[in-house]
Amino acid sequence: MTPAVIQLAAEAAERQSAEVTDWGARISWVVGLLVFIAFVYWLMRQGWKWRGALQSDLPELPAAPSGLPEHRLALTGRYHGSTTAGQWLDRIVAHGLGLRSRVELTLTDAGLDVVRPGANDFFVPTAQLRGARLDKGIAGKVLTEGGLLVVTWAHGDKLIDSGFRSDRAAEHAAWVEAINHMNSSITTEGAER
Repeated sequence: MTPAVIQLAAEAAERQSAEVTDWGARISWVVGLLVFIAFVYWLMRQGWKWRGALQSDLPELPAAPSGLPEHRLALTGRYHGSTTAGQWLDRIVAHGLGLRSRVELTLTDAGLDVVRPGANDFFVPTAQLRGARLDKGIAGKVLTEGGLLVVTWAHGDKLIDSGFRSDRAAEHAAWVEAINHMNSSITTEGAER
């Protein structure tokens, strides 16, 4: 081999074996990124707790009375959260109302029983139901038009919208009709007295 070929081979070998990773800098960047992500999650948690503290005036959620009458309607699906009525982005987090979960809804003559595995169950007496509608979104969840069953109810001095999505979305219309019919018959009875 000629000296020029040997020199070219040595230069090629030197280029291939060059240090490509600065491990100290890479580890520093990864640690910095993990600290930043942890800080953002901590800030989000603090915001959630702050929102809960602001809503601490909301009374405890009522529990279902024993011996509920036979149900009119029942569904299983998802609970997507509750907001201040008419303000679909003002999420209510007090008493676990902000936690998404599976749900089993039962509508009886006594009211609406909301059973949420892994979260707080609650009951809305018939006198507290204000109406129902089909909507497309509630804080943190947007669906197609009419994809969400929103039930409006009174709790303390506050009107609340709670969003539900049935496993079978075709059931939503029957729920809207039944709850609104219950509400109109309560209003009519109250006007007659």
